[in-house]
Amino acid sequence: MKLTIRLKLLPTREQKADLLDTMERFNAAASYAAKVGFEAQVYSLPSIQKRCYRQIRDQFGLSAQMAVRAIGKAADCFSRDKETGPVFKPHGAAIYDERILSFKGLDKVSLWTLNGRLRIGMAFGEYQKERLGRLKGQADLVYRNGEFFLFAGIEVPDGSPIEPQDFLGIDLGIANLATDSDGTMHSGAGVEKVRRKHNLQRKRLQRKGTKGARKKLKRVAKKEARFRRHENHVISKQLVQTAQRTGRGIALEDLKDIRKRVTARGADARNRLGGWAFAQLGAFLVYKARLAGVVVDFVDPRYSSQTCHECGHCERSNRKSQSEFHCKACGHQAHADVNAARNHRAQALAKRASGLGTRLAG
Repeated sequence: MKLTIRLKLLPTREQKADLLDTMERFNAAASYAAKVGFEAQVYSLPSIQKRCYRQIRDQFGLSAQMAVRAIGKAADCFSRDKETGPVFKPHGAAIYDERILSFKGLDKVSLWTLNGRLRIGMAFGEYQKERLGRLKGQADLVYRNGEFFLFAGIEVPDGSPIEPQDFLGIDLGIANLATDSDGTMHSGAGVEKVRRKHNLQRKRLQRKGTKGARKKLKRVAKKEARFRRHENHVISKQLVQTAQRTGRGIALEDLKDIRKRVTARGADARNRLGGWAFAQLGAFLVYKARLAGVVVDFVDPRYSSQTCHECGHCERSNRKSQSEFHCKACGHQAHADVNAARNHRAQALAKRASGLGTRLAG
């Protein structure tokens, strides 16, 4: 399984200047390669390289492998969109591989620059430290908010899959970000409080409209995104640990077209729905489950909030409110999200019994 880890670089002032110069030259070369490819209507790395490799070496002063990586960046962009010729930002990511990057022990990395190889210090946590030995393939040198990072790909073995006899059903939502079939709820109150705070701040800054206000708007957006990401990591980790500890799989709703299924009335509700990072939470659940060897089955969530888990009666009026479920047929009462999560569990069990389960695991 492929993952990406982030390593913070600690360059000196002189090294920082060299890195910025190299990034600018690299991205200028990538833009030139994209222009050559677009004008010739060729989009693969070999075909673009044949037309401009020597010019890039001579004009931009890049090493042989750095020139190839610049051409590769243009080709990767064409693989997504061939309608326009891209122009890369001066401080866009610079792509490195094993020929122009090497790790020196646990705290330094050697990078090619216009002024030769630089040995630069690194800072990272225990999570990254445990995985440094698995680094493989390319790494992106990224410049953000005055700091340099390496985003490096690693190969991590999937956990030994556990054949489940039962499932932990999970219902994703807004009021409760995740609710499982055991009745555990992961409230979205904290995320909502932060969202409202930042939403009010955004409105004030947008009304102000100054250059400083626009800069602060970007900082606010990044701060909120980091908070959401952290919350999603915490929730997904707890859910996967529960499933692993109890030897169960995870029954997760198929997230396709989920925004169309959720009603949002009013500007504030639309803002709340638009900022809901459900896809990120779902992705975190899947990859953490694979690492733990926990099977994930995707289920159809339609009508799960209106269907009684006890008797199977489906009626819109069964759901009396966002949180309240009361079956009109058998009188069963439960929290609406818990009832939906138990329906997801039942659906995964039925699919597994019939051999139709959609399985994602190690």
